Amino acid sequence: MHDAPAPETDPTVGELSEAEVLRRIAARTGRAAAAHVGPGDDAAVVAAPSGSVVATTDTLVHGPDFRLAWSSGYDLGWKAAAVNLADVAAMGARPTALLVALAMPNDTRISFVERLADGLREACDALAPGCAVVGGDLTVSATLTVAVTALGDLEGRDPVLRSGARPGDVVALAGELGMAARGLAVLFGRFRDADGAPVPVDPGRVAAGESDALAAQLRPVPPIGLGPMAAVAGATAMMDVSDGLGLDARRMADASGVSIDLDRAAFGDDPVTALAGGEDHALLATFAGDAIAPGFRPIGRVVERGEAPVLVGGLPYAGAGGWDPYRDWDSAAG
Repeated sequence: MHDAPAPETDPTVGELSEAEVLRRIAARTGRAAAAHVGPGDDAAVVAAPSGSVVATTDTLVHGPDFRLAWSSGYDLGWKAAAVNLADVAAMGARPTALLVALAMPNDTRISFVERLADGLREACDALAPGCAVVGGDLTVSATLTVAVTALGDLEGRDPVLRSGARPGDVVALAGELGMAARGLAVLFGRFRDADGAPVPVDPGRVAAGESDALAAQLRPVPPIGLGPMAAVAGATAMMDVSDGLGLDARRMADASGVSIDLDRAAFGDDPVTALAGGEDHALLATFAGDAIAPGFRPIGRVVERGEAPVLVGGLPYAGAGGWDPYRDWDSAAG
């Protein structure tokens, strides 16, 4: 982490004009390869060679989605990009552009905004080369909010939907399960004060094995490039595992009218966290026969629809299995 600039050289957004804040953001976010018209006009113009555009939106709100005591501006920009890129990849598409809307308190430092822009750019460069921010919006709000719309190109392929899984298909996963949930447990368990308010992470109190878990929570690295590869390999269904495998596998099973039987041995020593932990942003896919795309590993089979949409080792999975903001968000819990 870089030291924060001195206040006299680091004005707040309330001390600058909207045009100046936009200029500073645009100077740091790069240019999308597919953009015919980028930031600066009323709307961007992005090429869609296949004739179809994949579009998705995800919003990060201070409180239920991140805490400034734990996330830097760079972390927030990276995560805002990564979670949206994962949804595009889950359709089998290549991400092409991001639109970013920022609602910020007047006292937000411009250095924070610039580092957020750096995180957006570097996440795109690392996870989806050629993708970049092409526009967005700024407004003032008492609650810091980052809303991102991601666009993608199917490159002539059909989209891979949640509804295509068929009995006999192999269920496969690309990415890790449970790491982000472990990171969140470290944050809530160790970095809050006596009143439950978040406090900054002290690296000296983080064990070697916990650093990766914190990184998975604060700066996720979804396997974006494997989404299009799965589509080319013939994936019959696919989705981003953002709310926990148990819950997202249920969504795929319900959409496809099947049951999904997960292999108990695929989840190691901590099946509860693997199934119920959210924000993994792994890719869950099904493939006919055993033609699994590179980078995916088998974790189960699709079976005929039974009473339970998800089974683990042939037994019904009864857990809630993931994150539901309306059920699980507790504003009093730190």
